[in-house]
Amino acid sequence: MDVNGAAAGPEAIDALMPGVDPDRIPRHIAVIMDGNGRWAQARGLPRVMGHKEGAKTVRRVLEASARIGVEVLTLYSFSTENWKRPEDEVGALMEMCIAYCASEARELVERGVRVRVIGSREGMPGDVLEALDRLVETTKGGERITLCLAINYGSRDEIARAARTLAERAVRGEIDPGSIDEDAVSGALSTAGLVDPDLLIRTGGEMRLSNYLLWELSYAELMVTETAWPELSEGEFYSMVGSFTKRSRRFGHAHERDVVGGGDGLS
Repeated sequence: MDVNGAAAGPEAIDALMPGVDPDRIPRHIAVIMDGNGRWAQARGLPRVMGHKEGAKTVRRVLEASARIGVEVLTLYSFSTENWKRPEDEVGALMEMCIAYCASEARELVERGVRVRVIGSREGMPGDVLEALDRLVETTKGGERITLCLAINYGSRDEIARAARTLAERAVRGEIDPGSIDEDAVSGALSTAGLVDPDLLIRTGGEMRLSNYLLWELSYAELMVTETAWPELSEGEFYSMVGSFTKRSRRFGHAHERDVVGGGDGLS
C-alpha cells in the first residue's frame, strides 16, 4: 500500500516505474542521507539549513517508498560520530528531531507509518528521547510502512552491545554459548524483527558505509549517487530502485551470472 492507503499493486508500480517487476521491489531500503551540509555551504547558507531542507526529502522518499510497497525505510539520521560536529550544529539537529516528532506525528498516523528508533539512548538529551518515545508510541498501529530512524547509531557499538547481551545471558545460564549462531546475534541487535536491507542508497557521492548496519547490510545491493540528499528527487529514487530490480542477487553463489556483468564472491 502507499502512504495514503492505496494498494501498491502491479498497476501502481508500472505507472511509476514502467517495466519494473513488482516482485523484485526491495522490501527494506536503507539510506545514508549525506550531503546536507555541503549542499547548504555551496549556496552560502548555514549547514543547518541543509538539514532542514533534507527533512523535506525524508517526506518525499518515505512517500515514494510506500507507494511502491517498500516495507521498511531505514534512515541514518545521526551517528555516534556526529557528536564531534560543531556544538551549534549538533544542538540544531537535536531541536529539529524534537520538532519533527511533534509536527509529523499526526500525518504519519494518517498515512499508516509506524516509526521505530534504533541506536544507543546513552548520552541523548532527555527531551529528545521523550519526543522519540512519544512518536513511536503514537505510530505503533501503522501497518503500511515502517520508518526506522537510526539515531545516535553506530554499527560496531550495536554489535558490541549485542555480544554483551548474549554473554550476560550465557553467564546467567539462559543460553548455551555453543548455541549462539547468526540468528541469535541478529535477534540481539536493535534491528531484531526487521528483514535485512535489500538496498543501500548513499547520497552525496562518498563510497563508504560509515559504520552503518554492518551486520544487516551483508548482502545488500549498493547504490551511490553524487546528488546531495536535499536534492534527491522522487524520479531519481525510483530510477535507483528500478536499477536494483534488474540486478541478479547471488548471495555468494557462484553458479549464477550477474545480469549487469559483475557479481560478488568467486566466479
